[in-house]
Amino acid sequence: MAELSQICISRILNVMEQAGKKSVSDKALYGKVKGRKITLNDYKRAVSWLLEKGDIAETKQGYILCKAHGMFAGEVARINKTFGFVRRQDGVEIFIPGKFLLGAMPGDTVICRLIPGRGESPEGEVVSIAKEGFSEFTGIVEKDGNRMCVRPDSFCRDLIEITGRDIEVKEGDKVLAVITKRGERHADHRCRVNALFGSSDRAYSSALAVLYMNDIETEFPLAVQDEARHISGMKITDRDIYSRLDLRDEIIFTIDGADTKDIDDAISVERNGDGYKLGVHIADVSHYVKTGSELDKDAFLRGTSIYYADKVIPMLPKELSNGICSLNPNEDRLAFSCLMEMDGEGKITKYKFSKTVIRSRVKGVYSEVNKILAHKDDLSALDEDIARKYEGLTDTIFLMQELAEILTANKLKRGAPQIDTPECKLTINENNVCTDVARRERGAAELIIEEFMLSANECAAKTARESNIPFVYRVHEDPAPEKVTELIEVTDRLNIPHPHFSSVKPVHLAEILNSVKDTDLSPVINNMVLRSMAKAKYSDEPLGHFGLVLKDYAHFTSPIRRYPDLAIHRILTDLCYEKASPAVIAKKYGKFANAASAQSSECELTAMRVERECEDCYIAEYMSSHVGEEFEGMICGITDYGMYVELPNTIEGLVKMETLPDGVYEFDGHFSVTRDGKTVFSVGQRVKVRCVKTDVSGGNIDFIIVSE
Repeated sequence: MAELSQICISRILNVMEQAGKKSVSDKALYGKVKGRKITLNDYKRAVSWLLEKGDIAETKQGYILCKAHGMFAGEVARINKTFGFVRRQDGVEIFIPGKFLLGAMPGDTVICRLIPGRGESPEGEVVSIAKEGFSEFTGIVEKDGNRMCVRPDSFCRDLIEITGRDIEVKEGDKVLAVITKRGERHADHRCRVNALFGSSDRAYSSALAVLYMNDIETEFPLAVQDEARHISGMKITDRDIYSRLDLRDEIIFTIDGADTKDIDDAISVERNGDGYKLGVHIADVSHYVKTGSELDKDAFLRGTSIYYADKVIPMLPKELSNGICSLNPNEDRLAFSCLMEMDGEGKITKYKFSKTVIRSRVKGVYSEVNKILAHKDDLSALDEDIARKYEGLTDTIFLMQELAEILTANKLKRGAPQIDTPECKLTINENNVCTDVARRERGAAELIIEEFMLSANECAAKTARESNIPFVYRVHEDPAPEKVTELIEVTDRLNIPHPHFSSVKPVHLAEILNSVKDTDLSPVINNMVLRSMAKAKYSDEPLGHFGLVLKDYAHFTSPIRRYPDLAIHRILTDLCYEKASPAVIAKKYGKFANAASAQSSECELTAMRVERECEDCYIAEYMSSHVGEEFEGMICGITDYGMYVELPNTIEGLVKMETLPDGVYEFDGHFSVTRDGKTVFSVGQRVKVRCVKTDVSGGNIDFIIVSE
């Protein structure tokens, strides 16, 4: 603020402090503040600044000093259908009941005061809106009499009338709208439709809306596209290969899903006396994506590729991710390899990182490799096409399984909890409609790749920690004590045996999981153990990994689709290939490692949320063609408003309390629903349900209990 404005601000605050809790009219305030050097424009600018900052608020009676009334400024962080949260300047979030939001929208700066709450969390009400944010939202077009309105997806239950018709819309359209006029309630707002996604009954349209509202760019900037096209035309030259370890004659190949196009990891295994030599060969993306390039800057902002249904929004353009950086079979490719030696018990005795050139023998597919492993004792029974494709590689595949089983056993010996988190596989037809949902099965081939990648990731983190250089670690901290206490209370109520401890260790959680293995409670306890644990994230500090029971862990193996991997490739290149000193690396990458860790953690959370919300839309679309049908399922969770039932194919739906058969039902606050004092429904119980309603736009499915 200019010097004169600062003088004006000081005078305004002095007048307001003298007024105490009394309001001061605009006319009276200006009369006390104005002077020879302070004009009306100076006054107006100062008042606007103080209002936006939240030092004063405007009421019908005039201006008041916020702190004198126990008021505070904050930003509306998010709004639900019936409530919202305001984030104070100290970072604390205040719960705001919907009726006290005053029509506020996400991004608004508001003045609030605390009110008596119903729980331990602070509650408040919005007194005034100091500064309006840009109020874009998605929703579904509905007709209300003669009015065309939008029912928002993410806030309030009210219809918001459309004013102006820049875009023709009809009932059921999924749209992007913006608030054009504010009222004192959400229902009093008015909006304009800015974009049309398509029918709200189509998952494809609803997913587009999810992407937009999460700022996910589906196209690359022109400068990024230009760089990608230039790199895609590059050939691997003798100069690229010079000083690299040439592994093109080694038995190296990839194993991925059948539809995978961005192949960034290959493996090799051979016997080494009584032990093994394991090679994990990763696409050398950092050779092509240079620090500070347009590709690099865009990849940093994206943080990760996003996968949902049959779609992918890649971190890098397909010219790289599916082309020069993809370890396609029978093509020379530049790689960054972790070459490990292990003894007969799977312990790493020696390892190094080398820049290499490789030539993958075959594009292995999980399902095909699983068939080879299943026919280990009789390869003559193997499908001829698979036998021909993997000719000369089967012995290596059997050796890979042998080593992977040893590594898995070691993980179990460390006490790593084996949390089963079932994933679904969606089948999408040529019209972008979901036609099937099935549980994704994991076989021996998937476990081979998982164990080998874990070994390389551990070596990468260990190298950085022991060299004391800046790095991007993958960390998983100890569970919060209150979460562990809650988990133990759960096991006690369900009569599940558990170890006694003062400080939780991974093995304790492993024992709890083992105690319910192969029982109806297994999926329920899996979810509860998972919720009790901290979320994994990225950090520039080597904090270790609780879930894997590893002191050292990082993400090294997927630089095509994860920025942290690309980041540490650069750092390890300087250390292991360029032979830079730790001091030089610290100066070069200190701030970068911190920024990359924070950005990558945030992008990962966004990607996970987007993937989940988009897939929920597709699952609801699939169930739309099964309304009226009955299914066997299991109660996986209970709340005061209903019970969640999971079907064998992972689909989850809600049985609302009001739809239960005649009677008075009560939720015990934990895992059971009682009627007349007797438990009639509980977590883990198998029930028959009928699908009665789907909401594709919101990704919701409603079930009702079918009486036996």
